[in-house]
Formats: sequence, structure tokens, C-alpha cells
Amino acid sequence: MGETTTLSVHRCRFVDFTPSAITALAFPPLPLPSVKGKQRAIAHDRIPTFGPLVVGHANGNIEIYEWTGSVEAIKAPQAWVVRKTLSGANPSKVDSLALTLKNPDDLQEDDVPSVADLRLFSTGGGSELTEWDMVHATIRRSIPSQGGSIWSIAPNPASTILALGCEDGSIHLLSLEYNTLQHLRRLDRSKSRILTLSWGPPFFPDNRGHPPAPPKGDDSDDEDEIEWHDSWIVAGCSDSSLRKWDVSSGRILDRMGTDKIRGESTLVWAVGVLGDGTIVSGDSLGMVKFWDSRTCTQLQSFEAHGADVLCLVVGPEGTSVYTSGIDQKVSQFSLIESSAKGDSILSTPSRWVRTTSKRMHSHDVRGLSIWPPYTPLPSSHRRSFPTNVAPLLVSGGLDMSVVVTPAALAQSTTTRITNPLATSITATFEDAYHRRIAYSSGAHGSVGLHLAKRARLVLSTGDTSLAVWHLTKKSSLDRDPKPAPPAEGVGWNKVLEMDLRVHTNLVASAISDDGRWLVVSDAYEMKLFLLQAGSSGDDLKPVRVRDFQKILQEHLPDTVSGRGASALIFSPDSSKLIVATSTAFVLVLDLVSDSPSARVLRKFDQHRNGNPTVEGRCLTGRRSSTHEKVDGSELESDADGPDDPDGMNDTVRPSHSAPPTTTSTPATITRMAISPDGQWLATTDDYRRTHIFNLDAVQHHTSLPSFPQPAHALAFAPNVPSLLLLGFANNTLELYDVEARQFPPWSRALCSALPKRFTNLHDAILGVTLAPDAAPDGSENSSVLALFWGATWLCKVQFDAPVGWGGFQKKRRRRRSEGGAGHGTERDRGAVNNFKLVTHYRQILLADFLAPGELVVIERPLTDVLANLPPAYYSPKYGAS
Repeated sequence: MGETTTLSVHRCRFVDFTPSAITALAFPPLPLPSVKGKQRAIAHDRIPTFGPLVVGHANGNIEIYEWTGSVEAIKAPQAWVVRKTLSGANPSKVDSLALTLKNPDDLQEDDVPSVADLRLFSTGGGSELTEWDMVHATIRRSIPSQGGSIWSIAPNPASTILALGCEDGSIHLLSLEYNTLQHLRRLDRSKSRILTLSWGPPFFPDNRGHPPAPPKGDDSDDEDEIEWHDSWIVAGCSDSSLRKWDVSSGRILDRMGTDKIRGESTLVWAVGVLGDGTIVSGDSLGMVKFWDSRTCTQLQSFEAHGADVLCLVVGPEGTSVYTSGIDQKVSQFSLIESSAKGDSILSTPSRWVRTTSKRMHSHDVRGLSIWPPYTPLPSSHRRSFPTNVAPLLVSGGLDMSVVVTPAALAQSTTTRITNPLATSITATFEDAYHRRIAYSSGAHGSVGLHLAKRARLVLSTGDTSLAVWHLTKKSSLDRDPKPAPPAEGVGWNKVLEMDLRVHTNLVASAISDDGRWLVVSDAYEMKLFLLQAGSSGDDLKPVRVRDFQKILQEHLPDTVSGRGASALIFSPDSSKLIVATSTAFVLVLDLVSDSPSARVLRKFDQHRNGNPTVEGRCLTGRRSSTHEKVDGSELESDADGPDDPDGMNDTVRPSHSAPPTTTSTPATITRMAISPDGQWLATTDDYRRTHIFNLDAVQHHTSLPSFPQPAHALAFAPNVPSLLLLGFANNTLELYDVEARQFPPWSRALCSALPKRFTNLHDAILGVTLAPDAAPDGSENSSVLALFWGATWLCKVQFDAPVGWGGFQKKRRRRRSEGGAGHGTERDRGAVNNFKLVTHYRQILLADFLAPGELVVIERPLTDVLANLPPAYYSPKYGAS
């Protein structure tokens, strides 16, 4: 097998999906070191851990990204992928983000916080500060600023205080201790709005900087009595100045004035602080300045940008600074040790130099962040990181894509540095290749477009709207190898467009295969529509099922957050609707064929049961001996437990990880799949748990062991309906026989020997579709043709063909030229054609089989998306080409 397959492809670009601009980025802070100055030895052979990335959007949504690397390898070609989406209120936006540690005392100095260890705060241009519940994907609480609109937020290094910069020129401090959020005090008010904030280095109460003398004996309780204290806070203001406040007294200590042009005020948009007290600022004139915090005088100034500097970030070691803004450039500044000697006051031991600039975006850059994050600490407690792994700089802006680039310093190349992105051998910021993380069309990194195969309809959802297109049938297969592009509107027509009244942005949607039913949901409400033919015959008329929400409420908790859905899917015969609620219930509904109504057949709560977790991964092989409570309801673990005939349950954890916790882990169900015969249902959540349900018997069938990566693609084989295919975020595969409740023995050779040209693709798997024309012979390893796809690639996988060589085309040609036995055989030809990649589609939103031999590929090229944006900043230079 593995022969060439001819398909009729609908290459569609009519879907006007537009992602939202990126307005804020944030990495979690690291715990503060011990005040005694005890520094642990850095193990250079240990694989570093990358923390979660939080991305805020202009439409109010917040995405939580997860690193796809494993504990066995440094490199992760897929970098970060979306794990969960926090749906913002409509209308709203995200201007600032801040992550703090929930319980700082529970973490060691070298621990990397997980999502469960963090608290997330955001502002959207108003006077309210919002705290998010990242586990349940809902708003936890909000609090007014008491100072007007909030322009900036900044937590202190100890994660105990959050500072708000307000419209009235005041800085309000909020207490975060003991998981609370309440006003603590207000600092002296200035005469201009506070645009940006940054905390100074913390100190010890005895001598402001030097560690105290260690107490006699080795009593660890004495260490708890000594804590870090906040020294001062600096703010960038709207009146051409920076101001410095003393935290203890609340008084303004000094004012630093910036340059002006034509009497207009200069806006200081970004500010940062180094461990030695040096202040870095970026303003609306494109100037980057370095200040001495003790004398509040300017040390150095650089005309680094042609327009406003909107963001800056300090490198992990405190010896580099990165700035960016409206002119799309990212500039790097490095601290260079000076060799000049002398007694002159101009002779300094080190100075800042602008080393390089790169243009990685097409429009304004609104956010910069770097991993590992920098904490301004005294030199006696400065952090040390492995020097053989490059830090990663993340940026985002109006062009809607997260860009990641290695950011190793040129002076640190004395040792071999590993590029975690695997984009190039070099890892320095100046020479390394950056990569663009593809945007997702749906919530939780899922696919936001759906195909009704029998009705030939395409459903696309936006923030608060949806549209349905109809694909016309082709009279015959076009054999022309280079067909002429069709005229606009030929082959498709829009049959429905709706603007919905919703509380938040849409989270989930689905359309039945016969085109009769359509369902959408935001975070708080689901809406079911019956689609009828319009009067003209070329459009559809939606009729809403008014009692749908009332039917659901009878089986759901009486809470506002429990009325929304995180995933929706119809059965292939359009007779059932499966709803995964935002509170992790799975509802099976029977759709009444002769009237617009529905009834609930059964409710499942397997995804709400408590399981032990290690590093955010549930161990489904372990069972808690106690009852767990989720949202006030008492739950028990599954009495039968997961089936594991092959002993593949993950009961072994990494040696350096914490013991498993047995607290309840209410999950967000992100993806679902139904077998072609309608018997089996597979669901997976963000804790990597996968459950199988029997829809014929309407009961829970089994659960799979948790996997190292979250499942990004689920599908059942058409010719073997009990065979489940799983594609993961790191481009690995698994096959599971749900009837036999085991991983087929023949699949182990395939899944353990995937070619590197597939697993090293930079874009993660988004979906999988299987050819419906396979011969249903029912054999265990019968011919199954799967088409896996990501944002920029399609890959054909034939499961009964050999995997073949796993490298790239150049080495494969070399091996062919060497000749030898077995060359040219049918098996070798199958190995060459298997895992064949197609990379000339950009960017893929959906790939699915419409009929035997007929494939639909929906694209949204980045150039079409950027064409709708306002013109980017451009400053022509005299004599430049």
C-alpha cells in the first residue's frame, strides 16, 4: 500500500475568519531565593522546564499556552500550543496582564510554577481589575481601582502586592496575601496619569541589600522570620517624566525628565528595573534611556526606534534588554564590560550598547516577554541559569501571531548553546531564525470551522457571529493538473449569516451532518437552531428552540457558569447532540425529528472525578481513597477504574517532580469525536484524560491512560469504527481499539517509529480526517488512510504501509543513489509515499473529506488577514532604496 491517491480538492478562501490582535503577554514569575543566600548548584545536565505563556487579545479573550517539550529532550519544535481559552465578556478587551504566585512559600527557588500555582489578573481600559479562575475558565472576582481607569498593573517580586497605575495619577497597592484581593494603601498622587510601573529590587530590613548574618545553629524556622521587603517603585508618566516612590512612606522621592519636542508631552510607555537599581525606559519619541536610581540622573540614551516604544523586557541574567513598539523592530541592548581604566568619572566599568535589531512583525508590537523571566535581585542573590540553553523571547502585536525567537547573547557563545525551537543551529538573537506560532480558529486551540458533509455546508464562527456557506457539486473530477482558478463566488454561496446576542465571545459550535441543526454556545448559554430552507431557496432560515436552555437546566447545577459548553458535536445520523458543559458534564441529547425539540438521555460526570495529578497530568491509573468535592458537590472516583490490559497506565512520575496530589481536578473538555456508525464517543480534556462512551447503550465504556501531551486530534476509522486515532501536540500518534480496550499490537511499531520529518514539523497537529472510501473489510489492520493536518501542512498516513526513512529529501536521494537489494520494490515505494507532506497551503483552518475522493481545504492566508489592518508605520529615509 502507500500508493498515490488522487483527490478532488475544494481549495476555499471565502471564509472571512479574522483572529484578534495580541495586546499583552506574560510569563509566570519565579519564586524568590532564600534570604540566607543559600544558592543551589545549577545542574547543567538537567533538562530545563518552560513555564506556561499567557496571551491577551483585543477581543477580551485570554489564551493559556503550554510547552510541548518533554522531560527527556530540550528541543520542542512545536514550542507553545494553546491549552485553554478564557472567554472574555462582550464587548471587552485586554490591555494588561499580570501573573503572581498563589502560595509563594510552597515553592522552592528552582521550581517552575504551573497553572495551578498561579493567579491571573487583567485590565481592559476601565476602572475594574479582574482576577481569573484559570481552572474553570471563568472570572473569579473583580475589584474597582478607586482611582479611575487602570493604565498599568505590576506585581512585586514576592507576589504579595499588586500595584495599579491609575488615570488620576495615583498608585494603589492591593494585598494578595493568603489568596485575597483587597486594597492595602494608596501612594502619593502625581499630576499625570501612570502609564507603566516597575518595582525596584527587594531588600532586607537590616541593611538594605546585604544578607543578614546567619543565626547560630541550623534552625530552618529562623529563616521564615526574615522576609524580603519592597524598596521603591518607578512609574512612567504622561508628562514627559518618570517618578520614583518610596513604598514604605508612600512619598515621591524624585522625578526624572525626558526629552520633549515642540512643547508636546512625551509619553513614557515602558519601564524596567535591573538588580543594581538601573532604570530602563522607553517613550513616545522612540528613545530608550538608562537611569541611575540613586541619583535619578540619565546614564545613557539611544534613539533606537522611529516611533513609540510600547514594551520592553529584561533578559534572564539582567545583562540584556529588548524593546519594541510601533516601528515593528525588536532592538537588543547588551551590557558590555569596558576595558577603560582611569580615575575619571567618565570611566565606567561597563556600558550599554545597542547590539542588533530585527523586524519580525508586520505591524505594531504590543507585548514582549522572555523565558526564563528576570527578577531584580541584589548581586548576592542573583539567579543563575544553565548557559547551554538559549532563552526564548516572545512577542506579539497587531499582526495577531505570537513570534518566538532564541535570545542567546553573542558573548555567551563560548559554550555550545542549544536552540529549544530547533529552527536553526545558531541560538543568538542576531542570527537565529524566529518562528511564528499559528493562530487557532476555535477556543482551547480547537478548530472553529465545521463541515456538514451530506448537506455540503461549512460553518464558521467569529466572536459574536456565525456564517454558513454551501459548496456546489462538481460535475466531474477535474483532471487538469493546472486548473484555472475559479471566479469569485463560483462553487460556493453564503446561505446564512447571524449576529448573536451573547454574554461572552463564542466558545463552541457545531452543525449536523444533514444541515438541519445548528448549535452555538458562549461561556454562559447554549442556543440550538433548526435550519429551514428560505423563501428564495438559496438561503437558510434559523428557528431557535426556545426551551433548549430550560431542558438543560434540569440536569445541570444551578450556577451561571454551568450553562455554557466547551465542546459540541452531532452524531453522524444527526439524531443525537453531545454537549460538553463548561462544568465538565457530558450530556447526550436525543433530537426529536418531527418537532424542534430535544430531550436529555443521560448525564456523565467522569471528567469531574478527582484524580492524582503530576505536573498538570492526571494519572488515571491511580484512584483516590477519599471523596472529592467539585463546585460543592461530592464525587467519587470511577468504581470500575480505567481498563489497562497492556499495562500502559502512567503510574511512574519523573524523579524530580513533586508527589502526586489527590485534589479534585475539574477539567475543561476540549475535543470530542463520534465513530461513523454512531456507537462510540471519545472525549478528552485539558488534563489529558480521555474517556470512551457507548452511545448505543448510553453508558461509560472505558478510559484511556493519560498521555504526556494533550490530544489535539480525535477521529474514528470509517472501515474499523472501533479504532480511535489520537494526534498530540508534539506531533506523535496513538491508536486505540475501544472494543478490545487495548492498543493494537500492530500499531506499536508505527507509533514508536514516526519519521522525524513529521514529528519535527513546527506547527502542531490541529486535526485528522479519514478517507470514507476505504473498503470495510473489518480486519484489525485493514487499509486506513488518514490525513493529518496542521496550520501549514497536510500529511497522508497509510497505517498498513511501512513508515520508511525518517529524514529529509536530501539524504533519501543519497540512499537511492547508493543502490542495493530491495530498491524499487512495492514495499519501498509504499515507504516513500507514506507520511507524504504537502506544504503549499497557508494557513489551513479546516481539512476534511466531503465525499469519497473529495477533499475540502479551507485557507485563510496571512496576507488576506493583514490586508484588513490599517497601514503599518513606515518612515522613508533619504537615499534608501
